[in-house]
Amino acid sequence: WIDAAIIFAILLALVVGIFTIKHFRETAGKRVESTSKVVFQVYIRGASLTSNQNPIVAGEETFITIRNVPYTNLKVIDSQFDTKKVVIPDLKNKDKDIMIATDFGQLFMYDILVTLEDTAKITPDGAVAGGNKIKIGLPITLEGQSYKLNGIVSNIGIMDKKGDE
Repeated sequence: WIDAAIIFAILLALVVGIFTIKHFRETAGKRVESTSKVVFQVYIRGASLTSNQNPIVAGEETFITIRNVPYTNLKVIDSQFDTKKVVIPDLKNKDKDIMIATDFGQLFMYDILVTLEDTAKITPDGAVAGGNKIKIGLPITLEGQSYKLNGIVSNIGIMDKKGDE
């Protein structure tokens, strides 16, 4: 029986291979519509830093890890860095209901918004980079010479189409 099962499995694999070659069966690679440059933003909330300088510098590269799987170095297009803020009502000015001020209770807490650029495969489900669909809410770790910070994808955009693949 074991020999018959092995022969059956080999014949089944041959039939599937023939159907794939003759385009009767669509593979995952056939779903790729094009390859494009994508830009996505990673929001890092509450990074604890005793320095008042942004560790992630525009123009440099950062190594990214997607869902705890190392991916590659990507170019940092932009990096915005700001202290934690608090929204409080302005009791002196009734026309202006709120004002935003630095939260002195969290002096060493910063929010960082990093814009990264990559080349991704565009599928009907969205952009795919490193075998992962890049979508809002995706956890990403950015790592450089002096930092390793966790964030989430907060925005994504397709820049230009390079052609079908």
